[in-house]
Amino acid sequence: MDKMPRWADLFLIPFINLILAFIAAGLVVLAIGQNPLDAIYFMIKGSLGSTSGIGYTLYYATNYIFTGLAVAVAFHARLFNIGGEGQAAVGGVGAAVVLLAVDWPHWTVALPFAILGAASFGAAWAFIPAYLQAKRGSHIVITTIMFNFIAAALLGFLLNGILKNPATQNAETRNFGPGAHLPTAHEMLAPFGIEFSKSAPLNFSFLLALACAFLIWLLIWRTRLGYQIRAFGHNERAANYAGIPAVRITVLAMLISGALAGMLSINVVMGEQERLIKEFVEGAGFVGIAVALMGRSHPFGIVLAAILFGMLTQGGFELLFEMPAISREMVLVIQALIILFTGALDHMVRDPVERIFIRMKNRSA
Repeated sequence: MDKMPRWADLFLIPFINLILAFIAAGLVVLAIGQNPLDAIYFMIKGSLGSTSGIGYTLYYATNYIFTGLAVAVAFHARLFNIGGEGQAAVGGVGAAVVLLAVDWPHWTVALPFAILGAASFGAAWAFIPAYLQAKRGSHIVITTIMFNFIAAALLGFLLNGILKNPATQNAETRNFGPGAHLPTAHEMLAPFGIEFSKSAPLNFSFLLALACAFLIWLLIWRTRLGYQIRAFGHNERAANYAGIPAVRITVLAMLISGALAGMLSINVVMGEQERLIKEFVEGAGFVGIAVALMGRSHPFGIVLAAILFGMLTQGGFELLFEMPAISREMVLVIQALIILFTGALDHMVRDPVERIFIRMKNRSA
């Protein structure tokens, strides 16, 4: 029997953790002689105070949705995939190869093939650690971390070699053709008479990320494979006894996870940069771990957590501009505190809340 309602696990616990994290962050800001309320105001203003801020917030959130979903799928199989950075980077190579290979007539034609390229390359990069875990017993955490470094080296090698744009000294490909340009939020909303910032990088891939969240919900909670993944994650020995093959579930979960991480490149490579550049992932693979933790590995929670971290990322830039005494490292401290309270210190909140619900249930009984 559950110790507390599902809604409390999905919403109440993360909300309390978030409040505690902001209180701790406020004390840190106060300790350096700044007003925490001013810091909160400028972060909210920078992330939600204009269409440009909203556009950047949702642009960053799109990346975090993809990587959060990638981590969550692996979590459900009790696999700690820390290789989102590398899988997204290699997924970018897949998307760029597809978009450079053909002079695409329109983005609606190019997008399905770019998704296929990004997802397949990301999945392929996740396959090797998955196989090593399933067949050789190599720990998935170690192998995925190592593959992040290998992916970074591979990306640098390609962008300074076969994929390099000969017209520049930068480590990047040539620009994709105009038919591979994803529409921005400004272009999508203009026909409806809605003004949106032209400078905001928010594009069609945000809707793609939401669609992926819905499909992952269907997969995990409405399909036989999803049930097998969850059963395997809850108890591997019992799942094996029930006939659920460990190797198959491990490999499939990591393939789906890698494919989702690789699709981050649709947002950045195809949507914003319109070319492949080095280090385009910008740490989103690691932020995805915090997003999955805070979202309780549920797609709906991941979307909300991704938007929150998008606000922190975009609001952090506004904070640096408005309050020079607060450094970039201070913004990272605020993010780290949220990760700390939603991850490592989760039981500090969970256990007392569970006891409260148990007492309430006993009294009603």
